[in-house]
Amino acid sequence: MIRDIKLDDAQAVANIYNYYIENTVVTFEEEAVSAEEIQERIQSKRVDLPWIVFEKDNEVVGYAYASEWKSRCAYKFSVESTVYLKNTVLKEGIGTLLYTELLNRIKATNAHAIIGGIALPNEGSTRLHEKLGFEKVAQFKEVGHKFDQWIDVGYWELIL
Repeated sequence: MIRDIKLDDAQAVANIYNYYIENTVVTFEEEAVSAEEIQERIQSKRVDLPWIVFEKDNEVVGYAYASEWKSRCAYKFSVESTVYLKNTVLKEGIGTLLYTELLNRIKATNAHAIIGGIALPNEGSTRLHEKLGFEKVAQFKEVGHKFDQWIDVGYWELIL
């Protein structure tokens, strides 16, 4: 089931996200986040942009949200999209369902462009974005550094 996020979901979201912080390079955060930090992020979101979760058997196993792309006012019609799944539910189709719903909710706003940033290589995320109509528009080489390695970042864009 997909639904709007609630502040009570913050611990589940932190648990999902912390796996990626501590074990992967898909996020450039390096310190685990607390439920309180996630609550602050939820509360500070732009009011017209969605945060949603996917529940399976009454457990939050994924979340997705849209955020401001850049702070300059000329970017006001562009948003960045993000999706994370509990690492035990990958390849079950949940990412596609969750991300599709996120895109539908973004389309209901005044957004014109959706941007997805992907630490590379990341075949699963690349495939998901392209399946949903995103086009790769940029790649920056070695702009991130985590776990003693340089990481490229690619950007995929969907024009609404």
